[in-house]
Amino acid sequence: MKKTTVIQGRKTTNSDIELIQNLITDHPDWNRTRLSKELCRLWDWRNLIGQIKDMACRSFLLKLEQRGQITLPVRQRPGSGAFRKKITEVGHQNDPIICELKNIAPVTVKPVDHSNLKLFDYLLARYHYLGFRATVGQNMKYMVFDKNGHPLSCLLFGSAAWKSAPRDDYIGWSRQAREVNLNLMTNNMRFLILPWVKVPHLASHILGQAIRRISLDWVEKYGHPVYLLETFVEKERFLGTCYRAANWVLVGQTTGRSRNDRYSTMKVAVKDLYLYPLIKWFREVLCYEV
Repeated sequence: MKKTTVIQGRKTTNSDIELIQNLITDHPDWNRTRLSKELCRLWDWRNLIGQIKDMACRSFLLKLEQRGQITLPVRQRPGSGAFRKKITEVGHQNDPIICELKNIAPVTVKPVDHSNLKLFDYLLARYHYLGFRATVGQNMKYMVFDKNGHPLSCLLFGSAAWKSAPRDDYIGWSRQAREVNLNLMTNNMRFLILPWVKVPHLASHILGQAIRRISLDWVEKYGHPVYLLETFVEKERFLGTCYRAANWVLVGQTTGRSRNDRYSTMKVAVKDLYLYPLIKWFREVLCYEV
C-alpha cells in the first residue's frame, strides 16, 4: 500500500518521491528552477488559469529535502536573503495631507502594475517599520490615491501563516484541510499610511475598499478566490483600531515565539491576530477535504 502524505497542498506518495530523485539523478545538469518547472509540467501542476505552480513546487521540493527524503541540486545562486531585488529610490509627492476624509474623496484603491511597482516597493521599504525587500508566492499589492492622484497608502497581501492556533481553532479545520486549502486565504502583511498623511478614519475606509475587491482581484490574477483574510498586529506598537473599525475579528494572540525557535529560547513580539471572513460559509469551504 502506498503511503500518502499532503505536502504543499499536494497528495504525495513514495512513488512520487522516487520519481523526483530519479529526475535529479538522470539530469545532473538541471538546476532547481529547471527541476521545478519540469516537475510541474510532468504532473500538470497548474493553477486555475493554466499557469504552472512553479513557486509552490519549489516550496514542495524544499520541504522534501528538509525531511531528508530527497537531495536537491546545489544552489547556483545566492540564497534568497542575498538575491532579493534592489530597491531603487523613486521621487514622490510628500506634501502634508492633513484634512477630513471628505476633502480628499474619492479615495481609490488600485492594484499595483508595472507603472507604479517601483514606487510601491520604495514607499514600503522607506516608510514601513518592517521595511520591504521582495514577495514570494501568491500576493496582491495595492496603492491608494486621493482625488488628485496623490499617494496615500500601500497594502500588501501575501501567503497566510502556515500555522496559527487561534486562527485554526476559529476555522475548525483539520491539518489535512489546512494543508490543502491554505491558499484560499491571505495575510495582510503590510499596511502603510504614508507618514505625511493625517486623515481621520482613512485607514478603516481603505480596508473596507480592499475587502470588497480583493477576492475578485485574486481570481483575475490567480484563477481562484480567497475566502478569509488575516493580519498580525504588534501589540506594543499598535492598537489595531482600524481593523476593529473595519469589522475584523480579534481571535487571539501569538505566543511570542518564532517558528525558528527549536529550544523555546527566542522571544519575538506578541501580536494580536485579526480575521475577516469574506463569505458567510467560509468554514465549510476551508474545512473541505479532497
